[in-house]
Amino acid sequence: MKPKAVFNWSSGKDSTLALYHVLQENRIEVTTLLTSINEEFQRISMHGVHVSLLEKQAESLGLPLIKMELPKEPSMDEYRDLMNKTMSEIQAMGITQSVFGDIFLEDLRKYREEQLQSIGMEAVFPLWKKNTTDLIHEFLDLGFKTIVTCVNETYLDKSFAGRIIDQDFIRDLPKNVDPCGENGEFHTFTFDGPIFKEPVQFEIGETVKKTYPKADAEDKEGEYIFWFCDLILK
Repeated sequence: MKPKAVFNWSSGKDSTLALYHVLQENRIEVTTLLTSINEEFQRISMHGVHVSLLEKQAESLGLPLIKMELPKEPSMDEYRDLMNKTMSEIQAMGITQSVFGDIFLEDLRKYREEQLQSIGMEAVFPLWKKNTTDLIHEFLDLGFKTIVTCVNETYLDKSFAGRIIDQDFIRDLPKNVDPCGENGEFHTFTFDGPIFKEPVQFEIGETVKKTYPKADAEDKEGEYIFWFCDLILK
């Protein structure tokens, strides 16, 4: 019997490609998706995608969806407590593994593994240490389609928000930007591809500027600027 797993679903391209690999390898059974939602705005944390599109996406993938609702600005303790409670409930469903689309952020992997080990679960990373240029080309070659929903202005300007990722997009990226946005340069929403029953239909709405205070000790007065492209479910 294959072990059962929950998939930590961001709605973006890395999650999609990681899920594709897991389904192709067929060594574990993904029984549900898990996504963190901003409770106040009903949008996916950092990606800015409205829950209505997330639900349509999960429906097209044919997988149940668990939404973990977070307060507007949760502390690390609040986040950890909510995650532990949610994962304990998931574990009670007979699920022993938790899948992530992370590629090379060592600290993040260590954190995830430690949190899961504390409740007796295992973390799985299908894309770990794979070349990100190869991954984005594999993603496109397989026929997946994704749109940029959020960009960090530290790396990319507003014009990149709302763009479909294709070969032109990859060529236009500055040299210091990872082609998969693994350092948080941009986030995406995947709306079609070989594991979808049908495309998620949406319209492109306005692009909105959001600012967040920096936590850096050397730059307490600064702020991070993000541009979010709104997607509206048809």
